[in-house]
Amino acid sequence: MLKPLRGITVIDLSRALAGPYCTALLADMGARIIKVESVNGGDTARQWPPFQDGHSLYFDSVNRNKVSVCIDFYSEEGRAILSGLIADADVLVENFKPGTLDKMGFTASRLEELNPGLVLGSVTGFGNTGPLKDDAGLDQVIQGMSGLMSVTGPGPGSAYRVGVPIVDITSGMICAFGIVSALLGVRNGERPSRVSTSLLETALNLSAFQGQKALSLGEAPTPQGNNHPVIAPYGMFATATESINIAVGSDKQWRAFCGLLGAASAVDDPRFITGADRSANRDQLTELIETALSSKTAAEWVPLISQAGIPCGPIYDYTQALASEQVAALGLVQQRQRRDGSRLPLLRGPLSLDGEASEILSPPPLLGEHTAEVLLERGMTHDDVTRLEREGRVVCQPASAQVPETMGAQQ
Repeated sequence: MLKPLRGITVIDLSRALAGPYCTALLADMGARIIKVESVNGGDTARQWPPFQDGHSLYFDSVNRNKVSVCIDFYSEEGRAILSGLIADADVLVENFKPGTLDKMGFTASRLEELNPGLVLGSVTGFGNTGPLKDDAGLDQVIQGMSGLMSVTGPGPGSAYRVGVPIVDITSGMICAFGIVSALLGVRNGERPSRVSTSLLETALNLSAFQGQKALSLGEAPTPQGNNHPVIAPYGMFATATESINIAVGSDKQWRAFCGLLGAASAVDDPRFITGADRSANRDQLTELIETALSSKTAAEWVPLISQAGIPCGPIYDYTQALASEQVAALGLVQQRQRRDGSRLPLLRGPLSLDGEASEILSPPPLLGEHTAEVLLERGMTHDDVTRLEREGRVVCQPASAQVPETMGAQQ
């Protein structure tokens, strides 16, 4: 696969999800991601379940294609190592609580001094200004404060979180987009030194037409369960067995759907003639559709409806989704072996370039797996690395005594 970010070095100080998701996307496109972690346990996600063979699968899900360097951020030696890494990098990514980078000694002026061309990518909870700018933000808190939970649930009066940390994930995507935009900006003589987004800004931008409804009409949207809030029929419908998703998005599709159901008279039923009519009479429409669908199983209906040009599909759990023929055809799941010998199935990144999908070149790193390698690259001796490890200033995995002198030359 093409690697358009090859030659770009990213120092990744982020942890948990939003920042690591951002840098995983950059790694997919060829950037070298040096994940710099604290000697006090590293990325906090390493301690989060679920676990397999002592490894956090939470951590593993967003740390493919990276190297791990583990140092004591607050020691003189650790700061010197980090300063050197930053000086030679193109990008620095962090999602600390506001002010943490300053406390570590890496103020804006210090970063400018170390590397005038550095792009700093930051993800915060609430943005760079306003009464909440110094507060930490977590995905579920932001889902609630952004309105996202208010439109998620079985019906009015309910508020459910989305089943994955959607705000963290999309914030990482937005940050990665901003970083690539900044790197490309040099072509136009415009290269911003700081790229930032927040969970709140991202979550509100996910509101799409729901947010626009609130802005323009002053009306607060409510949850519609598994139904589309404005289009009908568009949602989950029961069959003789499992429920399926059906999305009828046009009058042409509606007419074809009625013919397929054996309900041709519904086309001229005044309750269902237009899209607005169908939405206004959703309950009666659902009853009509599910009565017809009860004549066949989900497995029978899905191909029939799909072949008629109407979007339709089964409702899988994740084990079913990951085992599907389409996922296999796309090569989305790739097996890799960790340095400790354990094997791990991973989801590759979602992008393809010129028809070639992104590839997992290396599994998520063990804590400090590449510390010795990176320090040797930077000109330290094997004795220097061993001393720093003995003093607790760095963590190496495996122990530095097992790392050959030539490792730094193997990149």
